Parts: sequence; C-alpha cells; structure tokens
Amino acid sequence: MSASEPHRRLGRKRALPPCPNPLFLRWLTELRDQAQEKGLKIQYTYQKAINSLNKYPLPLQNAKEAKILQNFGDGICKILDDKLQRHLRENGPDAPIHSLPEGAPPAGRADNNSNSLAPTRKTNAARDPGKDKGGGGRRKKREYVPQKRSGGHAVLLTLYRQSQIPGSKGFMFKMELQDEAQLLCDKSFSVPDLGSKYTAWSSVSTLIQKSLLVKTHNPARYSLSEEGLALAERLDAAERGSEARGEGSQVQEEEEEGGPGVVDLTASDEEEEEEDRTHPAKTGDSQTETETKVDATGSDPQTSRKPNAGLLLPGTYEIVLCVDFIETTGGGGSSHQRKQELVKELQRNGVNFDIRKLNVGDFLWTAREKVAPVPGQLRAAVGRELVLDYVIERKRMDDLCGSIIDGRFREQKFRLKRCGLRRPVYLVEECGAAASHLSLPEATLQQAIVNTQVVDGFFVKRVQDVRESAAYLTIMTRYLTKLYQNRTLVCRSRELEGDGASDEERGSLPSCSLMSFTEFNHGAVKNKSQTVREVFARQLMQISGLSGDKAAAILERYSTPYSLLSAYEQCSSEAEKEKLLSSIRYGKLNRNLGPALSRTVWQLYCSQGVLT
Repeated sequence: MSASEPHRRLGRKRALPPCPNPLFLRWLTELRDQAQEKGLKIQYTYQKAINSLNKYPLPLQNAKEAKILQNFGDGICKILDDKLQRHLRENGPDAPIHSLPEGAPPAGRADNNSNSLAPTRKTNAARDPGKDKGGGGRRKKREYVPQKRSGGHAVLLTLYRQSQIPGSKGFMFKMELQDEAQLLCDKSFSVPDLGSKYTAWSSVSTLIQKSLLVKTHNPARYSLSEEGLALAERLDAAERGSEARGEGSQVQEEEEEGGPGVVDLTASDEEEEEEDRTHPAKTGDSQTETETKVDATGSDPQTSRKPNAGLLLPGTYEIVLCVDFIETTGGGGSSHQRKQELVKELQRNGVNFDIRKLNVGDFLWTAREKVAPVPGQLRAAVGRELVLDYVIERKRMDDLCGSIIDGRFREQKFRLKRCGLRRPVYLVEECGAAASHLSLPEATLQQAIVNTQVVDGFFVKRVQDVRESAAYLTIMTRYLTKLYQNRTLVCRSRELEGDGASDEERGSLPSCSLMSFTEFNHGAVKNKSQTVREVFARQLMQISGLSGDKAAAILERYSTPYSLLSAYEQCSSEAEKEKLLSSIRYGKLNRNLGPALSRTVWQLYCSQGVLT
C-alpha cells in the first residue's frame, strides 16, 4: 500500500434488515417527491417521517399505529390510511401490506442503499456541493412566511387590504380584525379545536415577535410594520395570482367538456351553491338578491364595503332572547321557584331564548346568523351574533331596596348607560303588601323609580309578578322579530361609535348598525382593566350629589385627575379654584354644575381637611 493512498478501514459491514413497512415507505417517498417538484416546504416533513419509519423495526397494521413515531401527525396518518384503504379495495382485503406488489421497485434502507427512497443529508450534500460554499457550514435563516389559510396569513392579508382602502384609519381593533380575518382562515379565531387550547388568534403573538405586526394603545390597535407590509403585499399578490389561475383553468375545463359557449365569469358554481344554502329562494325577491350581489358599479360588495361592516341580510338570521343565568339559577325556597317559573312561562309562550352569562343587564336580544350544519362535522359552525339595541334590567322591589342601600343601583344605571345599547329598560316587579316591610319607605322607592325614568332617561315598565314579566318579554320578542324581519344588519365596532351607515344613507335597503355580542359582553365586564378616565369617573361619582351626567360633563373638559390638578394650579386665588367647575353645563337642560359641587371637588383633590 503506497503512502499516498488513503487509509481504509477493513472489516465486514453488517447488513441492516429491510424496512418492515415498505408500502408506507413507498407512499411517503411519493408524497415527498411530489412536494419537492412543486417546491412545497412540506417535503421536509415527509423526509423526517421517512427517517423515523426507517428506524422502526416492527410492522405496522395501520397508519394510526404510526402516531407513536416522531414526525407522524394526524395529517400524515390520515393520508396513509386513505392510501391503505384504496390498496385493499384494489387488491382485495387479504392483500399483504408488509410487502410490495410484484413488479414494484424494492424499498431499501436509507442507511445502506444508494438508490434509497429516503436519501440522507450526506447524499443530498454530495448531490449539491454548492450549497455549503461560502456559508461556513451554517444554514441561512429562512424568512418567516405563514401558511396559507392560517391565522397569521389571514391577519396579514386583512390588515393589508384594509390599509389599501382610501381614507382608512391605518389600524384595526381586535374584534373587527377577527371578524374580517375569519373569512380568510380555516381555523376559528375564538373557539379552539378539540384537544387543543390554541385558536387562530394565537398566531398574532408570533407576528409581533417577528416584527411583522405592531400592537399599540388600549384598547389594542393592530397595524402592519414595514416588514409586515412588504410580506403582506407579496402574499396578496400570490393570492390574487392563484385565484386568476384557478378561474382560467375552470374556464378551460368547461370548454374541453363541450359545455355551453357563453360562460358567466362574474360568479362561480361554488358561490351559487353557497348562496342557495344560506339564502333560500323567495318568490319575487330575485331582483333584490341580484342587487345585493353586485352594486351599481358592478363590484362585489364583499370587497367594496368597509372592512368592519359585516352584513346580515334579511332572512339569514333569527331573533333570540338572551337570559342571564342568574335569572334562572341560584337562590333558595320561593326565589328559586320564581326563577323556574319564568323559564317555564317563556317555554310555554314559545319564545326562542338562550341562557348565558350577561355582564350587564338581565335580558337582551340578539340577531343570530342561521348556519346550516355541515355533514360529517362534529361541531356546528359558529354563526355571527349581533346585539339589538334593547337591554332590560329586572328589579323586584326588595332587590331595588337592597341595591339603593349598598350603592349598586347608581352603578348599574351608569353601566347600562355606558354599555353601548341605546334602549335600556327597567322592568320593576311590584311586591304588593310585602313592600311595606322593606328597609326603606315605599315613597323612597317610588321616587327612585320616577328619577330613573325622568332624570336618567330609562324606559320603566311596571309589572305585578313573574308571569307579567314573562308576558312582557314574549311581546317584546315578537315585536322585535317583526321589526327586524326585513332589515339588513351591519356590524359596528364599539370603539367606532357612529361609524356604521344609517338607514337614510343606504336608501332602499334599510339597515341597523349593531355591535357583535362578543364585543358587547367583553366591554361590559365589571372588573375589567380600566383606563384612567374610567377610574376618574368612578371617583367623582362617589361624591354625594354627583351623578353620571355630571361626571361625564367634568370628564369632557378634564379627562384625567392630572389635567384637573393642572387647571387648579393655574388659578390665581382660592376663590377661583372653588368656582372652577361651577359653570360646567350638564344634562339635557344644560344646567350649571353649581358652586357647591365645585367646592366639594376642589376640597377632595386639593385640601387636606374634611369635606364641608
């Protein structure tokens, strides 16, 4: 042996046994090669699964048993099971699954066969030596690109398309972003999949970590960074290009099949089938349905409308009474009996109601989208739900007495005014002779009811007992069902009050601008994190005689304690400080706040002594 020849290690090489699952190995290799031809990243997943299968020494009876191996998920196992069932149908139920059919190429090990179905990294490196040049052996970090129809993909596209609308605000709130992005995502933004705690919204944290998304303000505002805008622009271009290729191939297939010569390119068969499922055909309404599909310019309203305007067309939703679960459960003795009687009366009257947790009010009505169940799907799709402008707070006289004593009465009225619904109602149940045995005089309770109607502007409905309450709720449900039966409902964001179009602006197609139930209930949480302005308002309302209207008038001029204290510092004398708030006008009658309350507020924030 010459010195120039390389040193060779002599000895017999132990041959590895063949893979006991050649069929699965062959199918995985085919899947990997197909993905490699199309340039899909899933080819690396298939390669990892091939490596795991090569190391497993036992035969598998089906693909479900492969879940114990690394890199075998539900998707790969389902594909292999489908191929296995097809193989058994074609070759008979007794066909062998641990050997290849006759004439098929052998499935060898990746470790000792150069023509293996699963080449190793060393083989790939030898095949492409230019990959490692100039890189120092370190792999180049790939750019993060979310998978199509995933949560991150949908959020980027939604924010980009919203930013391209002329006059857009440049950001979106969480609720409107979820509503719009849901149309572009296969996974729910609110309900996690079975066996998982993650939703499509979980990908937003990844976008923020990758500096593709910017989150600011409270309530949170989401916008694209420069890198996110560039990536979203590429994703949108790829999306539109794939749609154009899909339409072209569809037209070509129809022409090859010898179909009619004239092809309608304005709508696809899938859109027409979905329209038939969600909008049943009605006699005499064909012209209206056509007008809702295409506007005067010929554009699709799904793309021409504002991003936060989720429409519910007439006939696609139902009116549902929502009952707070506190009104049906809890309590003992006669209280529990009365609550059960309310539920029985509503059922007897045929009212469509739903029991759930309401963070403000005891009863309200929602417009719930009708969603057809999908065959073979375990969980029905979640339809959109908008809250009508009516909310009811139910009070028995004894409950009213207790709420006045502990201060809940004022706070409940304040929260009802701030909940975003325009028609709050107080439903007062008389106690009859029992009212004379309460802690407060009956005259005081009657005065509180009158003040609620006259001063606070609530509609007050008096009833005698639970049956009359159920009758009132039944009548209101039927009235609202008739009122909204021919109306198109528009979803508006709570942060953008008055942003929805009015009925007059939409002309012949009446509409109502309503909040989604999720946003309404989340915004009405009693102990949620509050802004400085909200805490300041609660502080002011602790002063005797300072109502919600008066606090709101002070907040319009001084939104924080710091701004009020700064105004006090600019006053030249004590007398000027005492009268600083006296000329502020509040309420419908534009009355002055008065010097007495102005002096009390000044003493509270600027003096060390006792309030006088």
